[in-house]
Amino acid sequence: MASAAEQMAANISWSAFGKATELRQRIFFTLGLLVIYRLGTYIPVPGIDGTALREFVEQASAGLGGILNMFTGGAIGRMGIFALGIMPYISASIIVQLMASMVPALQQLRKEGEQGRKKINQYTRYGTVLLATMQAYGLAVSLEAGNLAHDPGLYFRAAVVITLVGGTMFLMWLGEQITARGVGNGISLIIFVGIVAELPAALAQFFAQGRSGAITTPVILGVIAMLIATLTFVVFMERSLRKIHIQYPRRQVGMKMYDGGSSHLPMKVNPAGVIPAIFASSLLLLPVTISTFSGQQSGPVMSTILAYFGPGQPLYLLFFTAMIVFFTYFYTFNVAFKVDEVAENLKNQGGFIPGIRPGKRTEEYLEYVLNRLLVLGSGYLALVCMLPEFLRYEFAITAYFGGTSILIIVSVGMDTIQQIQSHLLAHQYEGLIEKSQLRSKKRPATRKAPSRR
Repeated sequence: MASAAEQMAANISWSAFGKATELRQRIFFTLGLLVIYRLGTYIPVPGIDGTALREFVEQASAGLGGILNMFTGGAIGRMGIFALGIMPYISASIIVQLMASMVPALQQLRKEGEQGRKKINQYTRYGTVLLATMQAYGLAVSLEAGNLAHDPGLYFRAAVVITLVGGTMFLMWLGEQITARGVGNGISLIIFVGIVAELPAALAQFFAQGRSGAITTPVILGVIAMLIATLTFVVFMERSLRKIHIQYPRRQVGMKMYDGGSSHLPMKVNPAGVIPAIFASSLLLLPVTISTFSGQQSGPVMSTILAYFGPGQPLYLLFFTAMIVFFTYFYTFNVAFKVDEVAENLKNQGGFIPGIRPGKRTEEYLEYVLNRLLVLGSGYLALVCMLPEFLRYEFAITAYFGGTSILIIVSVGMDTIQQIQSHLLAHQYEGLIEKSQLRSKKRPATRKAPSRR
């Protein structure tokens, strides 16, 4: 039988959305910031040779340049002010989170609550500035080496570094503002919007290849079938749950005795969402971002790395799969589902899993169940991200049809819709509470019967 919350969520309509003024403000705020982001991708970095850049992007769109273009929303293909995208911030977050699990001082900060979280976020911002500066300088040197600059020199390099670092920090601020005052996760939404905005052009390019004979009709039909199957599989897996039964005993509060109840603890097959795929992609693209525009003039070390870790290469696929599995476990146990905190909260609330003692035993049981779930969850993520890669690089299909882009679109879209539903549900609860308070105020006081003398 559906709970009251589930019944209320099923009755959510457009009329309820029209009455939720705070939710509308959050949505308009989010859309406004995302429009600003899209406009920024079309503002070019000063000193770039546009004609030479377009020719280079057309040559590199099927390889690494296509992947970089996808994660930056087309900004790196146009060499816009957001050409580095949000990847330096994601890379800095990976480094800080890894250090927070190994360095005792950072571990202590994580235990200090809100103040510790703010301090760790500050370190992440410093790391973002450092990584963005390194990548921007490497990109400026690569642009000069690839003959894509009008006037190479110190002034050009300084202009590129200042512009790209400022663009990345502005994107980081946009993401934080969307998360705090908008709807959804700001960083994920920025990547999501960048992919969705470039999808029409990618589809047009794909069908143009079919008309020109570069791709046969069976391949086109097969790719469309693969996309539909991958989309269906991702939706199914993202909605899959393992429900753990929770029992609450009878308890006495003052002179009243409250009956016990039961509930369930939902554990997703993929608690980390799309984060492992984004983290793994950002690590793979970190050295590539510097060398993409250098063409044949890259050094011997970078040429060797690109030769062995290029898209479609066995080491690339193996490293990508290993990183996805690692970050699935790491992000789940350290951020998404902390078993020690969940077990402690259940103990404080008086809840317990039938047959399992509260406290340490509950923590061990949850860790055991979560490890088994993550075997399936990490395998699902690796399969979705890897399987389309073989077909994509075999037939030189655009990067927007890869498993990573599909996973980002579905996961971020579902998460945003769930947050909107949560806001609508909270608004309905507030409306019911206000109505009950008004009725209690309007209810006339009952007259007492005259006492007998």
